[in-house]
Amino acid sequence: MASYKGHRINPDRFEKGQLKLYIFVVPLALITGLPIVFIFFHAFKPMEELFAFPPKFITVHPTLDNFSKLLKASRNAGIPLSKYVFNSILITIAVMAFSLAFTTMAAFSLSKLKYKGRNVLLKINEIAIMFVAVAVMIPRYLIVNKIGIIDSYWAQILPLIPLPVALFLVKQFVDQVPDSLIEAAYVDGAGDFTVYLKVILPLIKPAIATAAILVFQQVWTNLEASNYYINDDGLKSLAFYMNTLTSTSTTNTVAGQGIAAAASLILFLPNLILFCLLQKNVMNTMAHSGIK
Repeated sequence: MASYKGHRINPDRFEKGQLKLYIFVVPLALITGLPIVFIFFHAFKPMEELFAFPPKFITVHPTLDNFSKLLKASRNAGIPLSKYVFNSILITIAVMAFSLAFTTMAAFSLSKLKYKGRNVLLKINEIAIMFVAVAVMIPRYLIVNKIGIIDSYWAQILPLIPLPVALFLVKQFVDQVPDSLIEAAYVDGAGDFTVYLKVILPLIKPAIATAAILVFQQVWTNLEASNYYINDDGLKSLAFYMNTLTSTSTTNTVAGQGIAAAASLILFLPNLILFCLLQKNVMNTMAHSGIK
């Protein structure tokens, strides 16, 4: 095992020198992980534990009543829960496909192709990172209304495709691809699209996985599109329906809290599952993002 100044790098067994790492890492892991654990426990709490004082972190008597109330409330609505699930899945898949395709192509273009105005486009993307959704809400609505896609799936897809943070991340990763490798592909007769498809994409898979998580999180829990661009309830997303359901349940405080807890878990699970599936690539992105 390699060593540096008497200390082993990545030892196979526990060493005293690792204690200082545990002192910092363990508290951070607990702070990060406890809210996730609470979401799971909270969704299965019976009504007496939902309003227990002092609040209980761990569920003593777990129950499925909150999920039963959620399903009952959805059955009483005019549109079945399955329709909202279908809408969210369709919108999410479409946005992720378009967003990742355009993001990776733009990252390759801005990083490796030389043309006039490239630096200006980079600055525009960097400036766009600073704008929150509320700041561009009115311009977005005007554009969506102008092109005539109000009350359609496209109104919930097109505004969410651009993600400046994802482009910035992927572009930084493409910067690390050796120019000599790309030049060799050009010498062999490859065009720009072939280089993008055969050289760039295989080398930036970790960055793509990280961008996929960022795009998914933006779309899956998005309320803006259904709130402002959609009047037909049959086209709205699951996140919007869950938010409406929990907010209209506040007249019955206990039922409303139980439904809100169950809805929070349902909306959170896909994020957790996606991260678990892609965590290796995400960690590789973080490990190599600073290497030049």
